[in-house]
Amino acid sequence: MLVREVMSSPVVTVGRTTSIRQAVRVLYERDVTAAPVLDDAGRLVGVVSELDLLRGEFQPDPRATTRPVPGGQGPPPALVWQVMTHAVVTVSETADVTAAIDLMVGKQVKSLPVLAGHSVVGMVSRRDLMRMLARPDEELRAEVAAALREHYPHGPFWEVAVHDGVAELRPAAEPRPSPVPGPAGAVLASGPGDVLAEHVADVLARTVPGVVRVRHLR
Repeated sequence: MLVREVMSSPVVTVGRTTSIRQAVRVLYERDVTAAPVLDDAGRLVGVVSELDLLRGEFQPDPRATTRPVPGGQGPPPALVWQVMTHAVVTVSETADVTAAIDLMVGKQVKSLPVLAGHSVVGMVSRRDLMRMLARPDEELRAEVAAALREHYPHGPFWEVAVHDGVAELRPAAEPRPSPVPGPAGAVLASGPGDVLAEHVADVLARTVPGVVRVRHLR
């Protein structure tokens, strides 16, 4: 599965001179936890998260303690560039999702800007990946079968089943005229049984977001 198949797009961005309060409203209203920060030329210069934006926005409430509350330490940050992360970790839209996961784990970040060349085209987060894994097997099976039928409309055929995100393809001699799919059950999809066609079927199945592996049965 490629990053572009799971990323959130179009991407929600903010400018480096956007006010903190305006950035808070953007993230809250668009229901995102982080956003790429762009300069006036549209270049990626940082990432700002919910936690970044909360920094310095609240003062201690004197009602919460019997101790004296320390006085203010100057005005809080006002613009995004003052709180954003400058050392940005990015991923290419054509990268495998496993590379994105490795970056998230290694760099301890929850989301990554996605680049096509030098342009920001999306954002991939742990939530995006979880959403793919949560897709029902029957939904995945139907999409895999449809992709195979579209590519090979005249047969021969494969039986398609999906279990826990793993697509299983078994060569079949002829289609069933009226398949009755059940939950994660088999349905026939067109496709020849030679090595090249098997490879193409493997690639097609992997293009379905949520399919994590493909098995070829005999």
